[in-house]
Amino acid sequence: MHLEALIFDWAGTLVDFGSFAPTQILVEAFKCFDLTLNLDQARSAMGIGKWDHIKAMLELPEVHAQFVALHDRQPDDNDVDRIYNTFLPMQNERVGEFSAAIPGARETLSWARRQGLKIGSCSGYPRLVLDNLLQHAHRQQVLVDYHVAFDEVPQARPWPAMALENVIRLEIRNVSACVKIDDTAVGIEEGRNAGMWTVGLLLSGNAAGLTELEFLALDETSRQTLRDRAAATFAHAQPHYLIDTVAQLPAVIEQINERMAQGEHPSDSL
Repeated sequence: MHLEALIFDWAGTLVDFGSFAPTQILVEAFKCFDLTLNLDQARSAMGIGKWDHIKAMLELPEVHAQFVALHDRQPDDNDVDRIYNTFLPMQNERVGEFSAAIPGARETLSWARRQGLKIGSCSGYPRLVLDNLLQHAHRQQVLVDYHVAFDEVPQARPWPAMALENVIRLEIRNVSACVKIDDTAVGIEEGRNAGMWTVGLLLSGNAAGLTELEFLALDETSRQTLRDRAAATFAHAQPHYLIDTVAQLPAVIEQINERMAQGEHPSDSL
């Protein structure tokens, strides 16, 4: 047994250091409805589909109280629709602003191909936004073999449908020969639920919420503090490995191949 495929998330994993496109624009969309949402709140439900993400934000006690004070009623799915329909074109228009490749992404993808690995991906973005993002990614040579959006499956994260769609399309023989790489706990749960190895990213994505410049400016003590805080957000999802950024992935892939050669499976460490 050996690995056959790597399945990546996008924002905070391959592009968009700090995962700001799904969060900052969400904050701005809520502002259009006179609702105050901060970045920490927006990050609390990251990884799920954006309609569900908006619904979760309206259920936060602070945001829910604002809505009731404004409208003298409870928010419902029609309100989620209205915010989503405002958010979607904003995100599609501006996703390119947050599409810079994360350092090491191109090199890691090239390395994986040299190892004979197939490369899949999935996203909490809808297809409209993902297609836009892919254009920016391709111009930077961040290339994958397959991609699926949350609105193309019956149930997205933490359900395994997007990960398993990659297995089908990439013609993978065994789900345990795949690795899911993500910067959110719900994305790790997706991989676990699909029966895959999982790798959580501590410092390049949602868990730390840093810009690339902020990341580079940190001393090692500060980085370790952030690692510990980010690791706590992943704890319930039980990732097999935790690394800072995708640049460190090749060493992990080699370790997984060694474990598989010894007969280990992802479920062995559940």
